[in-house]
Amino acid sequence: MEPTAAGRALLHHARTVTHQMEAMRGELGQYAKGLKGHVRLMCNTAALSEYLPEALGAFLARHPHVDVDIRERPSRDVVLAVAEGLTDLGIAADSVDTGGLEMLPFRLDRLVLVAARDHPLATRRELAFADTLDQPYIGLDEGSALQDFLAGHAALAGRRLSYRVRVRGFDAVCRMVERNVGVAVVPDVAARRCQRAMALRRVTLRDPWATRRLNLCLRSLSALPAHARQLVDALTPGDTA
Repeated sequence: MEPTAAGRALLHHARTVTHQMEAMRGELGQYAKGLKGHVRLMCNTAALSEYLPEALGAFLARHPHVDVDIRERPSRDVVLAVAEGLTDLGIAADSVDTGGLEMLPFRLDRLVLVAARDHPLATRRELAFADTLDQPYIGLDEGSALQDFLAGHAALAGRRLSYRVRVRGFDAVCRMVERNVGVAVVPDVAARRCQRAMALRRVTLRDPWATRRLNLCLRSLSALPAHARQLVDALTPGDTA
């Protein structure tokens, strides 16, 4: 279905009014009791699971008048949503074309293979993702942005990921891997955390896309309401707010 010209005009004005209301909440939130600011944030799997909880938790504790609505999406969908005004802020990998959006550095994210200590691939120092595709995989739930990302790279190699099981969260993935049920690709920060309690090996992926810079993307920093700018400050390196 395609909206009519009148429908597109209505959508534009509705988004403008919504943005102005959010700006008002941000500017008045520190003065008016009970009036809360709301920020829409869209991000990929790694940001949501590994990097956001600590930084976002600290921000929300300092700013009780602000609510944050988080949605998980692949990086390409995050960028599109920011560009179309469907979300205020996004966190996306630098492998995606961001057009004219403003970009601020968020975190460096490395993807690695994890395998049980006695798995044949556990003796390798590094390998290509394509060399792992004969192995059964442990994956995240269907709809995970990371799994969609990996499936895309498997397709480019003319292959498909073969899942033995799909679970929720990197801890559950790594516990399955520890039992030698299969292998998995996870953020290195998650692999290191799980490795402290589990019998796992981390293997470097030599593919260039396995090292990604995650960026905070937005249409215009100056146009954001005050509470959204505070969140931007809290999520970018060197924040002291």
